[in-house]
Amino acid sequence: MLIYIGCGDDDPVPSASPVHVQLIGLNDFHGNLEPPSGSNGRVKVISPLADGGTTLEDGGVSTTEVNAGGAAFLAYHINQLRQEDPEHTVVVSAGDLIGASPLISGIFHDEPTIDVMNMIGLDINTVGNHEFDDGREELLRMQNGGCHPVEGCQAGTTFTGAKFKFLSANVFTDVATRKTLLPAYTIREFDGVKVGFVGMTLEGTSKIVNPAGIVGLTFQDEADTVNALVPELKQQGVEAIVVLIHEGGAQLAPPGLADNCDGVSGAILDIVNRFDPAVDVVVSGHTHAAYNCVINNKRVTSAASFGRVITDIDLKLDPVSHDVIEVTARNIVVTRDNADMPVDAVVKDFVAKAAPLANRVIGNTPVALKAPVRPLPASASGEYSLGSVIADAMLAATSNDQTGKAVIAFQNAGGVRADINEGEISYGEAFAVQPFANNLTTLTLTGAQIEKVLEEQFPPNQTSGFPLIMQASQGFSYTWKASGPAGDKIDPASIKLNGVVIDPVATYRVTVNNFMASGGDGYATFTQGTDVLTGPIDLDAVDAYLRTNNPLTPPTTGRITRVP
Repeated sequence: MLIYIGCGDDDPVPSASPVHVQLIGLNDFHGNLEPPSGSNGRVKVISPLADGGTTLEDGGVSTTEVNAGGAAFLAYHINQLRQEDPEHTVVVSAGDLIGASPLISGIFHDEPTIDVMNMIGLDINTVGNHEFDDGREELLRMQNGGCHPVEGCQAGTTFTGAKFKFLSANVFTDVATRKTLLPAYTIREFDGVKVGFVGMTLEGTSKIVNPAGIVGLTFQDEADTVNALVPELKQQGVEAIVVLIHEGGAQLAPPGLADNCDGVSGAILDIVNRFDPAVDVVVSGHTHAAYNCVINNKRVTSAASFGRVITDIDLKLDPVSHDVIEVTARNIVVTRDNADMPVDAVVKDFVAKAAPLANRVIGNTPVALKAPVRPLPASASGEYSLGSVIADAMLAATSNDQTGKAVIAFQNAGGVRADINEGEISYGEAFAVQPFANNLTTLTLTGAQIEKVLEEQFPPNQTSGFPLIMQASQGFSYTWKASGPAGDKIDPASIKLNGVVIDPVATYRVTVNNFMASGGDGYATFTQGTDVLTGPIDLDAVDAYLRTNNPLTPPTTGRITRVP
């Protein structure tokens, strides 16, 4: 379409061509420098059929899972996209870039991830909740550099900090004056057209991080904060607005393909529906889901987690009005076909540096500790020694008045990933057992709800077709009947705490990990818990427990009993 300017009999002058800006988005990287393993390292894609097509005759699609993620592979994919137009490309992250990280990043206070993201060319990271795991001062160190105040610069002689910008518009040090801890936004200009990037932290961050680390900070509503900034951005000539927000949603269960938008639900819907019409693009995160949607006339994307997916967003901007003409986006799986060799070398160097710390001895066990086996063998109760140790460690970490007052702890079987051999226990071995960096979560349940969640361990609630028996802490016991019908496998009179049958109407403080607390593995009843308190990383609890109980006394048995 031609836009005519001038007046009278002047010849019409065509408008300048639209300005194209490419955004490359990621979220919830969580320090996954090495390729993530297991289900955390796979993405569902459409399977090619023998005839070269993908769509089945009945209109459905055949899908498979491919291995994805790893910093070197992520760097390669980003570089390939950036080469299309490097001067008009911005690489952005929607939060949780660091925190709850694997060993090679977390053990060095996430300095390796910042260094690698500097190499990759990340431009902007909005601050997620996990960036506050170690408090505001550590977050500022990530931006500004400097060695850790206690442990120094373990990953190298210096730490320069992030070359990219940390943003957070809704975390205030003074609400009255609207003073923020970090910049609220940044503006980039392309061929005379300005694009504003607003960073937004999860409003609920204060409820899920250590309160001591965020004293003096106030976390405000995301939509209200964005809308209040729109006039300020417009006064500076910004008509194209991109919001990077650490909040999200999810597609229908089972989740759809990464580039789909199948029945997306969650907190992101209400937020986006309340955004000012001036907002054009929303790059979201937090839920570790992947989707590519249009909500309230805005493009809304999320790129899964751990660097397994990136989002390629194309903005077409009007050179006269400076507003967005069109937005297109696609989610791209970060396959492991090609790696960026400089990044790969740096990651391998961090792996080597981590080895002495990974090899340090944190405990000793006189017997081998066995992880839960799935599917459950015939006649097995579901109780395993390593699972019991972990549940005991969870209880020990959250049982006092300051840490949660827990009296029971449960660990999901799938969260215990490896055995521990007899003898010395290294930190690396413990990490292999619990590599997910889940936070311990303590909540209040009634006795009736505890019975209900125990029933949720069995099919048909467990869609795998076999029981997923949670590991229980010392002092808790119950009996389940293998031949019992669904929903009635647990004998209520057998559910005991320290030998006393639990009271259906009494309340009990129960510790699980945050995966379970959010309903993971089908344990929906945990989501009904009240007075929720987020605690330490599960591995840190096990580390402390093994150090305190060294050598380890083998756990008591008989917590879970199976009858025919």
